[in-house]
Amino acid sequence: MGTGGRRWTAGALAAVALLPCAAAVDARRAEAQEGGGGQGGPGGWRLVHAENFSRFAPEDDTGWFPDKDGPGSPYDAGGYDNDGGYFRTIGGDDFDRHLEGVDLYRRSFAFGKGGWLTAELATRDTGGGAREGAPSFGRDVLPGAGATGLFDNPDHHGAVIVRSTDALPEEYRIEVTLKTVDFGGQRDGEWDYDGKVNGYAPSDCKTNFPWAGSGDFSPPECEWYDVTRDSNGFYFLSVMDYERPAPHNNVFVHTHRKVVMDGYNRYRYTGNGLRYCDASTGELQPYEWGSGNGVNMLFMTPERRYGNQPGTEYLMHSECGTEYGGGIVSQADLVPEAMPRQDYRFAVERRDGRYVLEVAGEFRHVGEWTLRYEQPFDDGEHPVWHYNRTPEEYAGRYDRTWTYPSPDGTYTDRNVWPEGSAYPDFFLIGQPHMNFYEGDARVDDIRMYVPKDA
Repeated sequence: MGTGGRRWTAGALAAVALLPCAAAVDARRAEAQEGGGGQGGPGGWRLVHAENFSRFAPEDDTGWFPDKDGPGSPYDAGGYDNDGGYFRTIGGDDFDRHLEGVDLYRRSFAFGKGGWLTAELATRDTGGGAREGAPSFGRDVLPGAGATGLFDNPDHHGAVIVRSTDALPEEYRIEVTLKTVDFGGQRDGEWDYDGKVNGYAPSDCKTNFPWAGSGDFSPPECEWYDVTRDSNGFYFLSVMDYERPAPHNNVFVHTHRKVVMDGYNRYRYTGNGLRYCDASTGELQPYEWGSGNGVNMLFMTPERRYGNQPGTEYLMHSECGTEYGGGIVSQADLVPEAMPRQDYRFAVERRDGRYVLEVAGEFRHVGEWTLRYEQPFDDGEHPVWHYNRTPEEYAGRYDRTWTYPSPDGTYTDRNVWPEGSAYPDFFLIGQPHMNFYEGDARVDDIRMYVPKDA
């Protein structure tokens, strides 16, 4: 980047001076840029699928249908699912009573050449029918940017994601370009904008009901945890470990990610549990240094992040070094005010026994960068959670039994990673939590590559 100053001037965005980078940082950035596959497929990659939304023709649309996630449902997904044993145990009769009053609806359709992509949507009927406040996904033409895919999630009772229809191959590179994002974070220095609070439409009753990670399940919905005063966010690109990725509660999602790049936009947060890496200096900064539009690039590991609720631990590489556990480190800060004039390309690779996370764009405070970090499947210390696509790739070394005691009983999750297990990769883009997050985002140019010699 050199020492020349550059400034953003898009819309009402206040000018942000860019800091000079040290020679060592320039060298790291150049190395990262050379390592990427690129949209044209250099670096040993061959393009096999691409979706630019110039034509959008959904196939096999189910329409909205009721679903309880129970046995027999195609969305039934184990003990942390919406009706799973974890919540039934720690929530007891109170949880069962609450769940009985939840009318859940789902919708699914394929799109892209050969139906290689699938949209999965879910919503809860809050009294006005399944369609009131329901999420959607479809084609949207954006002035100055052309055709995009629009995720619209107007109510935190619903969720919408796009996933790979089939399990991903042994080695691959997935890319997606983010054109706009409005899932919270500051705009021009303000958390409250356009009549919203951190991206949420105003309401006196937006809570994480009925899927708390722990605690008292007895209160009525509006006395649960207020999500508008906590966090909003979006999954830019993630790899999941279970068949048919789709919206579920946030506890479930947090136990089924292998690697993830997401936004976790904490409303007016001032603690030390969230930090930014200033890539231009290699120094960690407090959360207030950014705008609450951070990119979190996380490799999930088999250790438990929380003692009293499910969630795997985070390994975080950045220009500031490597952090394991503790406070979340955001590797960069997006500038939503400058979109879509500027956009961001996210990529995940699985190749040569490792995962790679990559994001490229022009970031607040530091300017244009390609940030690229890799982690072996198993380095002997911090293996990537459920990395094995086949039983032959893993011998059971990290298998554990997790227990969660509560006043209503103890939930036991036996053999969380047993010998003989297999976890095919599926990618996911969107908003998968059915009790958190609200907003909209647009993406373009979803691409899948395989090695040229494959």
